[in-house]
Amino acid sequence: MGFEALAVLLVVLLAIVTLAREMAPPPAIMLGAVVALVLVGVLEPEQAFAGLSNPATLTIAGLFIVARTVRDHARIDRVVEWVLGGRDNGAGGAPAAKPATARRALTRFPGPVLLLSSVLNNIPLVATLAPVVRSWAERHGVATTYLLMPLSFAAILGGLLTTIGTSTNLVVSGLLQSSTGEGFGFFAVTWVGLPLALVAVVVMVLLAPRVLPDRRSPHEQLAGHERDFAVRLQASEDGPVAHHTVEEAGLRDLPTTFLASVTREGYEIAPVTPSTLLLPGDVLTFVGRVDDVRDLLARPGLIEAERPQTQMLDGDGHELYECVLGSSSPLVGRTLKEVSFRGRYGGAVVAIHRSGTRIDAKLGTVRLHAGDVLLVLADRPYGERWQGTQDFAVVVPHRTRASMRSRREPLVVAVVLAMVGLSASGLVPIVTAVMAAVAVLIATGSIRFRRALESLNFDVLLIVAAAIGLGTAMEVSGLAGVLAGGVEVVAARGGLLLTLAIIVLGTIVLTELVTNVAAAGIMVPVALDAASRVDADPVGFAVAVAIAASASFLTPIGYQTNTIVYGLGGYRFGDYWKLGLPLTGCVVVTTLLVVPAVWG
Repeated sequence: MGFEALAVLLVVLLAIVTLAREMAPPPAIMLGAVVALVLVGVLEPEQAFAGLSNPATLTIAGLFIVARTVRDHARIDRVVEWVLGGRDNGAGGAPAAKPATARRALTRFPGPVLLLSSVLNNIPLVATLAPVVRSWAERHGVATTYLLMPLSFAAILGGLLTTIGTSTNLVVSGLLQSSTGEGFGFFAVTWVGLPLALVAVVVMVLLAPRVLPDRRSPHEQLAGHERDFAVRLQASEDGPVAHHTVEEAGLRDLPTTFLASVTREGYEIAPVTPSTLLLPGDVLTFVGRVDDVRDLLARPGLIEAERPQTQMLDGDGHELYECVLGSSSPLVGRTLKEVSFRGRYGGAVVAIHRSGTRIDAKLGTVRLHAGDVLLVLADRPYGERWQGTQDFAVVVPHRTRASMRSRREPLVVAVVLAMVGLSASGLVPIVTAVMAAVAVLIATGSIRFRRALESLNFDVLLIVAAAIGLGTAMEVSGLAGVLAGGVEVVAARGGLLLTLAIIVLGTIVLTELVTNVAAAGIMVPVALDAASRVDADPVGFAVAVAIAASASFLTPIGYQTNTIVYGLGGYRFGDYWKLGLPLTGCVVVTTLLVVPAVWG
């Protein structure tokens, strides 16, 4: 192994360790790795950053804009709600474990989700549909945990039906094109993705109600246990509260609680400022650690006010939101106090849920993790202001509102269908079809240019560009050949099938440790070199990497849609492998059967 190959190996191993241990944001790690390879002379700058202009990166950027426009104008949530059907049974409250009802739902919604995810980015898709599925489950007395994880998995599987279904497919296609001069056709991954999706849906229908827990979501915990974090007290005529400001009454800097809102003659004042004047009869809602909140009753000038907390917290001027933190959120690893949450976001966190339970601690000192759900009291525009940003994977109002019909819906749907038709026909390259769709949507005013820019997930785009640069480094340094030679030696007795199995299993393991795009960037050069050594079609091995890198079912952090439902569904980390392990087995078996048959 030469110096360049050794340097690339060390950089790749260091990147894997830092990504797996979440020591820095993934884009910073990936870009740092590429820059390091430029500094040691493995890559020229134009090679290192060629990924920024790669068709894969441009296509992914365009698909983000298309997905945002669809989300703004096309009522895709109504599609799944209509498919689920059924009338309210008036169950309410705690969900009953109804495996039969859950199984019927599991036979209905995966189909539309698979189709939508095959042409739309699955992250905004799951962010849109998860509240719909959860609301339906709660109304029908079905455990939300039976449905939300299968929703995420169905979206992942749908992304494997077409080349534009997921950014990973496009990255693999870009790396294949850089190496061989030709990327994926529109249906290249469909040969494996379609049978895999059919088998996986059957497995989910049979196993999900059996292996997944019946657990209450943060939404249901809020509805059923408001007093676990909120207490309403009234300012009495006497004492040091009435006729004083919040600061004068000593209610501003309480150690483990804070004053979330004030109700006065039917009107809500929120958020409350230190200068807010308190009057006799004002109802004050405090949130925080339950024992400390109730200790406020011992303060002179405050008496208990009886009224359901959720009524109070959903007043006319403000609303409760559930905000799920994604792995790329700038809040991860920091505390609410460190980021000045109330000043920065214009809302007050009233509770934090993690792994299906509420954190019982002083909220401002809790170091936040990916998948945490923040229950935020804020004004009505809060959801629109922060939905779709990097700060939160999804923002869901406590009271889910029905989407309204947009007059641009027919145009948007027509543009998306035309984009898919042109891409599938091969008349124009995929990147051309996507960019033409973006141009039409902006030109017709379906999405403003500023909003289009806001819809771009720059973290993903930077990771994609860096992954392409890293893949180039592995190829030009000879490291890919060295690793492929090792694979060949191990698989000498098994030939093509065993070689393919090692590539697939290696990609699956790497995907769960790092991001799926990073795993693809590392494994594609090795897979292509290994394919040449066993005299196999490189397209088949590239498809196998694309499938294995996207099929992340074992943990809530391997794929962002898993992180979204992890928080909203109240799952625990260990819940994922219960359903994810059988699905991963389906991935391995289907890939090993189909790839040699199609590209053998």
